[in-house]
Amino acid sequence: MTLTIPIVFLLGLALAALLRFRAVGWGAATIAVLFGLYLADTGARTTINDLTTAVVNAIPSDAN
Repeated sequence: MTLTIPIVFLLGLALAALLRFRAVGWGAATIAVLFGLYLADTGARTTINDLTTAVVNAIPSDAN
């Protein structure tokens, strides 16, 4: 059985946890979200997506 979780969901959970435990303030969280949205609209989007895909594919899967 394969479980697919979008990376955006995982990053959202991480940001929510940082806000919950007050490791980051609302201002920094807003800047992180805005930076992510800005970065998604640039030419770096393809490179970052390729790098993320390569890292995820490098993680060994336990396929039976």
